[in-house]
Amino acid sequence: MHIPAYAHATIRAAVPTMPTSRQVDGLDCCLCDEPFGDRVSVPLGPRSTSGLFGCRPCLSRLVARARRLRDTRLAQQAEHAATESAAWAATRDRYLRGLGRVREAAEAVARLADEAAVGPLRTAWLLVSLESAYAWATDHPPEPPASVDPEDPSIKDDEFRLTLGMLSAREAVANRLAYHLINEAAPVEPEMCAEFACPQDCSGRHDSEHIDCGPDAIFDELAGHGVEIERREDDRSGFTSAVSEQPVRTIDGEQLVAVLTHAGIDPDDTELLVSAAAVGLVAAAWRDGPLEEILEADGGPNAGEVFAQSVDLYRRARRALLAAHEDGPEALLAFQAVASDLDLPWAGGSGFTLRAGSGPTDEFVRNVDNRVWYTSKVMREQGWRVGVLHRAVSAVFVDHSHFGMPGWPAVVTSAMARLAGLDRSDAPAALDDLPAVESALLEAPDRLGVAALDWLIRRDVLDLDL
Repeated sequence: MHIPAYAHATIRAAVPTMPTSRQVDGLDCCLCDEPFGDRVSVPLGPRSTSGLFGCRPCLSRLVARARRLRDTRLAQQAEHAATESAAWAATRDRYLRGLGRVREAAEAVARLADEAAVGPLRTAWLLVSLESAYAWATDHPPEPPASVDPEDPSIKDDEFRLTLGMLSAREAVANRLAYHLINEAAPVEPEMCAEFACPQDCSGRHDSEHIDCGPDAIFDELAGHGVEIERREDDRSGFTSAVSEQPVRTIDGEQLVAVLTHAGIDPDDTELLVSAAAVGLVAAAWRDGPLEEILEADGGPNAGEVFAQSVDLYRRARRALLAAHEDGPEALLAFQAVASDLDLPWAGGSGFTLRAGSGPTDEFVRNVDNRVWYTSKVMREQGWRVGVLHRAVSAVFVDHSHFGMPGWPAVVTSAMARLAGLDRSDAPAALDDLPAVESALLEAPDRLGVAALDWLIRRDVLDLDL
């Protein structure tokens, strides 16, 4: 007789704690204490030939009782889940409505600041009020109950959109107030009125709306305040990492094309261009910045884990950039969500998560969000191609031979030559088949696993700048 698992506890509860000798000898049913006679006895353990035995009618009755209890429990759980889901939906929608109102307010503040529709002081108060509303709206985001799908993206998506709106408002207000202060401090120049063809009632004050200080003024001014930032002569090309996040309106697509052409990347080869842009996006948003401190902290990942994760994120960034061409910059959210996930185990079979490590994880997430936001803003304001060109140029200055870049096949060729001459007796099994290793390195290095990649990197078989 088959006894389903859900009935085991019910049957165990019915078994006597002090069985009789006849029950132990298998003569009487331990449940109803009636002799078996010609009836079939069903062993209840601990072995099939010894222990306690029950008759079929008793066991059938207990299984039926357990089934009723199970069905009742499942119905109660389903009802509880439905109640929780309805309550969660109301809570979530209320929170999203709050985010939506603040986002609309942020867009309005940005518009008023850009258009100079209100005075500078009023603009400042608008920003202060907006920041207060933002803090109240996002202070205590609701947590879904256990019975609700935790993968619901609506809250994270709306929070990301609100972040974009707040950044735009802050940027617009900062720009408005900075130029207001500069213009207020500027001297009156009535002698320039003739050149500017001013109206008769001009006060002689000529406000500036845009000032180009050149690439080095900020370093000289900071040096005057005791902040020294090292510079070299070859940093003056205009495409260093220090100015890679320049204001969107100053990005010159033709200049980006010239830089990529000089670096050997055909800007008209869309596949190659998007691959380079994916490398640049991963470097800017994920690899550079706060991740450095996380890697150096106790419990950080090894070199193989870092490389495997960067390869996985490169593929995700590439898919997101291609999707952004058709679906708009919001498609970059797919990359951002994975790159900033603190609980997602890293690629290549790694068990490392950012939350399990140590370091500035809050700053890390903000850096990812800000860099993805910046790329989406470039695409939104200047087009998909300029956004991709910009990120591809940043990849050129990171590493021309990184996985996904034109120089990667040459790196693999050199690595295989070095690997063939090494003693691999202590190497992971994934490195036994050299042709398979070469194929994996060319197509998907994380396929080798983090142990194999770490072995290759620690022995300088793979010469990587991690």
